[in-house]
Amino acid sequence: MAEEYIRLIFGLKIKQIRTERDLSLFGLSKLSGLSKSYLNEIEKGKKYPKTDKIIKLAETLEVPYDHLVSLKLDKNLAPIGEILQSGILDEIPLELFGIQQSDLIDIIANAPSKVNAFISTIIEIAQHYNMSREGFYLASLRSYQEAHNNFFKELEDKVIKFTNTYQLDLNGKITSAELEEILEEEYGYTINKSGIPNEEELDNLRSVFIPSSKTLLLSDRVDEAQRTFIYAKELGYLYLQITERPYTFSWIRYDNFEEVLHNFYASYFAGALIIPRNHLKDHLKKLFTTSQFSEKTFHRIMKMYNASPESFYQRLTNILPKDFGMQNVFFLRFTHKLGVNKFNLVKELHITHQQQPHANEINEHYCRRWMAIKTLQRAANKDLDYAFNIQISDYADTDQQYLVFTSATRDPFKTSYYRSIGIGFLISPALEKKIEFVHDTKIPKVKVGVTCESCSLEDCEVRMAPPKRLLAKEKYKKTASLVEDMVKRYSKL
Repeated sequence: MAEEYIRLIFGLKIKQIRTERDLSLFGLSKLSGLSKSYLNEIEKGKKYPKTDKIIKLAETLEVPYDHLVSLKLDKNLAPIGEILQSGILDEIPLELFGIQQSDLIDIIANAPSKVNAFISTIIEIAQHYNMSREGFYLASLRSYQEAHNNFFKELEDKVIKFTNTYQLDLNGKITSAELEEILEEEYGYTINKSGIPNEEELDNLRSVFIPSSKTLLLSDRVDEAQRTFIYAKELGYLYLQITERPYTFSWIRYDNFEEVLHNFYASYFAGALIIPRNHLKDHLKKLFTTSQFSEKTFHRIMKMYNASPESFYQRLTNILPKDFGMQNVFFLRFTHKLGVNKFNLVKELHITHQQQPHANEINEHYCRRWMAIKTLQRAANKDLDYAFNIQISDYADTDQQYLVFTSATRDPFKTSYYRSIGIGFLISPALEKKIEFVHDTKIPKVKVGVTCESCSLEDCEVRMAPPKRLLAKEKYKKTASLVEDMVKRYSKL
């Protein structure tokens, strides 16, 4: 067991017993003969006393010596013990959110029993949903992105410096050949474009980097846009001087949060390099000032860059909140296997607030009227390499409407798999001033829900399950009403 954990548990016990006896640190100091500063260091988990001092504390606090040195905690401190022993505080990137671990432990230790019960509940929920370590890391990263509205100026500035250093044109379409030359000539890379064997278990791998020989292995199935992104990401690691990183893309596992964060930094660098901010911003301004939506113009802008639809949509989540002041934005990525009536939401991002379309972890059916799912179904059922659509999603039981763009593509790495990428904007008076075509009557407006199980829409032609949550709510209301009637009737007797 870690020495730090033992110190923390001992300190928490001393503090708990002292406060239960209404003793201040000053009072315990006078009774025990130990200095106030030394006792403070003990309670904060910074020092562990020698045996003679533990004996003195046990006598002063009138508790057995064995109780003090035991790692067993009573019910009030048990949640803290669970958190400390799990190592979860070492995994959470607290510094990203401006929190010191010692301060958090102190807050938890001083919390009333009801708060500790809440902490236990959160731990139990995480265990119940089998939240993986990687899942926790990715949730932390998503919170970090959302807290910054997914815009990182220091990374944008680094990209501009990089392009100046290597004389890359931010007004043109950067090619993989340009980036490959920098990797080979400047950084000594060896690139093998067919280096990943065609094994089923390796289907999801785009690239593998071998640091000892500076060799970058690629799958022979990556296209020009994917290759460009892989090279740009490698240059991101190098230019940002990142050493702690995953060596596979897509990742197999993350050993710590630093790898997750650095992977994000390199990916952001790549997106900003391939899709320059100012260039994209200028063309989006022209698109948004038209009264009717032009799919042709939208795709013309997308094709200006050597980027996949996913990279383009991801870049929109950086640019639109920052440069156009568009708040309440969501990004969703779904996957789907042909012939299987299931759609998996594998990536999401919410800017400013949690939006209506979001992941659910209780195996409910996402609304089949969502643009993301309809476009995905169309691509899969018609065997299309690419499909696109736009709609205004009008959420049932709320006054919220979203303007949603979605593109769907075939997954080149998995047979019979398709994926869709969508971005949506909550329609508000502010958005109406920024996007003129939001009132284009040719854009269909569709009533949608979140999941079938929570949706009140009647006669829905694509409903996959009855609205059990609403039915349960209605049953509860009826039961409560009948009980209230009984109480009133018998109160008059």
